[in-house]
Amino acid sequence: MFNKYLRDPFLIVMGLCMEILKLPWILITGLVPLFFGIFMLIKAVASDLSVASTESCNPNVDPVDGEVLSNQRRKICELPPVVLVHGVFGFGEGKMGHVSYFGGAEKKYERVFVPDLGSLTSIHDRARQFYYLKGGQVDYGEEHSKACGHSRFGRVYKQGKYPEWDEDRPIHFVGHSAGAQTVRVLHQMLADKAFRGYENTSENWVLSLTAICGAFNGSTRTYITGMKPENWKSIKAISPLQLCRLSIIFSDWMDISWLKSYYTFGFDHFDMSWRKVGLKGLFNCLMGKAGPFGSGDWVLPDLTIQGSMEINQKLKTFPNTFYFSYATKRTRKINSVTIPAPIMEINPWFYIQISEMCRWRYPTNVPLPYEGYRDEDWQDNDGELNTISMTHPHLPTEHPHCFVANDSELLLQPQPGIWYYKIIEAVHVQFVLNLDKAAVYDEVYDSIFECCRKLSKNKSSSL
Repeated sequence: MFNKYLRDPFLIVMGLCMEILKLPWILITGLVPLFFGIFMLIKAVASDLSVASTESCNPNVDPVDGEVLSNQRRKICELPPVVLVHGVFGFGEGKMGHVSYFGGAEKKYERVFVPDLGSLTSIHDRARQFYYLKGGQVDYGEEHSKACGHSRFGRVYKQGKYPEWDEDRPIHFVGHSAGAQTVRVLHQMLADKAFRGYENTSENWVLSLTAICGAFNGSTRTYITGMKPENWKSIKAISPLQLCRLSIIFSDWMDISWLKSYYTFGFDHFDMSWRKVGLKGLFNCLMGKAGPFGSGDWVLPDLTIQGSMEINQKLKTFPNTFYFSYATKRTRKINSVTIPAPIMEINPWFYIQISEMCRWRYPTNVPLPYEGYRDEDWQDNDGELNTISMTHPHLPTEHPHCFVANDSELLLQPQPGIWYYKIIEAVHVQFVLNLDKAAVYDEVYDSIFECCRKLSKNKSSSL
């Protein structure tokens, strides 16, 4: 094909014109998330200042009866905790001041942990943050670390959030977007006894796994933003993801401590700081010779269809764990054509994103990601993920699953080892930050935590 363009100057000019016409839209799609991130950072700083001001004005707090407080703590400690796992560009406790990634959902349950896993680190590296719960130093694995060109060891958790975690004291996990796939990888690692210093782990350490917009089978959004369908670990030369890549490299290289105290992309184990690598290291990262973008060890390749299939080949659905999934869509069909829901019902930016995913087609000159792929199967979406990807793991192998129409069916008599999924009308971000105070937000989280309480009660009564 390249030789054809060389022989025909007209095609060269047309090709260049097409790429130039794309630039304004690429800039818009790259800058809108950046400006939103800046807005959220300002909001986080403002919330910190507001809390500090309030505390200085009201230093005295009414005392609480010691016996009442002791009884409350005892009851809470008897409950299996819920761990909320964030998705791409997300954050956990200790980051973004007093802003909650889950929009305050953690207040709906008695005992909740929200780990900060790195907003753009690979699914594997996110899952290795197991030590956040048990305590110890994060170990990414010798073989993986050498292959991906980063340090083997990471952050040290002197005191785990739940050091007593074991088969008799299992945990509920709730993952949003890539957070759901992160939990699946962690679950498999527990079954494989893959954590140094904790050789007694098993699949029974996870009581339930609930996915909200779970990224199980990949997303066509990854190709729209810049991942190459023909080489799913590489980024197109001209794409929104190139702007993202450059921003991340410069941010990590500058290593601004106060900024990282609020937000980090999670690439500290790549040692990209100017203090360690200097200008030569910056050049190597920009040229793709080093860093996460050089090795492909970051989250976007894992969210392509091919990357998800590679991960899924190693993952099982375990017979003693309960599985629930809330898949989302904001599309409708008219004469067999998939289009976004009415623009009056959706934020204009999400409307554009949903429309893009409805119209996207897999390139005809590239081998299909799997046998039987059809574009029409992947057109229903929520602006970031395709609905077919969120219901349950089914690529490359179908896992046991059951569709449910309403939450009451989940609470009746769920069976372990089966993915119960429900499809609801919502955009991808309606379950995080909770900026629009949508009713569906409360309905979903209330249902999840009610189910967790019931399963916990059943677990306690069986012991």
